[in-house]
Amino acid sequence: MTEIFGVPAQVLYGQLLLGLVNGSFYALLSLGLSVIFGLLNIVNFAHGTMYMLGAFLAYLLLMPLGLGYWWAIVLVPMLAAGLGIAIERTILHRIYRLDNIYGLLVTFALTMIIEGIVRVYFGVSGLRYPVPASLSGMIDLGFMRLPVYRMWVIFAALGLCLLTWVLIERTRLGATLRAGTENPRLVQAFGVNVPLLVTLVFGWGVGLAAFAGVLAAPLMQLTPQIGHSIIITVFGVVVIGGMGSILGSILTGLALGLIEGVTKVYYPEASSTVIFLVMILVLLMRPHGLFGKQ
Repeated sequence: MTEIFGVPAQVLYGQLLLGLVNGSFYALLSLGLSVIFGLLNIVNFAHGTMYMLGAFLAYLLLMPLGLGYWWAIVLVPMLAAGLGIAIERTILHRIYRLDNIYGLLVTFALTMIIEGIVRVYFGVSGLRYPVPASLSGMIDLGFMRLPVYRMWVIFAALGLCLLTWVLIERTRLGATLRAGTENPRLVQAFGVNVPLLVTLVFGWGVGLAAFAGVLAAPLMQLTPQIGHSIIITVFGVVVIGGMGSILGSILTGLALGLIEGVTKVYYPEASSTVIFLVMILVLLMRPHGLFGKQ
């Protein structure tokens, strides 16, 4: 059997695949966080909770209501985005001009409230729903067997990341949005409804988190705490990529997922901390992150 630095090649390839899947989740979640922070200047601690809520809404649509997976992956981000829009209109728009700490505290409070509601209705024991039949099975690549669902997760997450980047960085709508957040009075003088754009951006960011939750749900046990376990890592990804940098969030998320996967192979004890070690090193050399602006 072929070995790479003393590790069987199939084991290494398998962990790299898992790292790429995790990196896809990191990229999708950190992208939503960066969009909200970069354009609205809100540190949204509730982002992980929206990821959790997306997973539980998908469970609700799939198991008790009997809707198919494809309905869930379309409807859940829309429902979550609607909730995000309601939160932005009723609560967050009142604190845009205050210090970032207010946004952090308010979204932390929202996290506690939403998690409490989910805990009451679904309990704390893990729930599961199966991989959809149309995405089950394996593909034999010769050197490893690749689960179809994990391949779908990578494809869907990166496709949505690319779409978001193009919309914000390469379209007239994105240019208007960026101009509106930097100088809202000037842009409103041209007849643009800046508050509406801001609300839609927040809804889009929340929808990205819920979409990641739907993708992740068949791969893990669903508990109300799953948002906690990933949001801290995602904050690390955003800091390394540069707060507010959309491209930085995508590339850094993928790279850190792979680094985490390789670490699990060669030194598993450090796999849960390697991202934060990288974060410290990056901050020492580039305080604004790899892709951040001063």
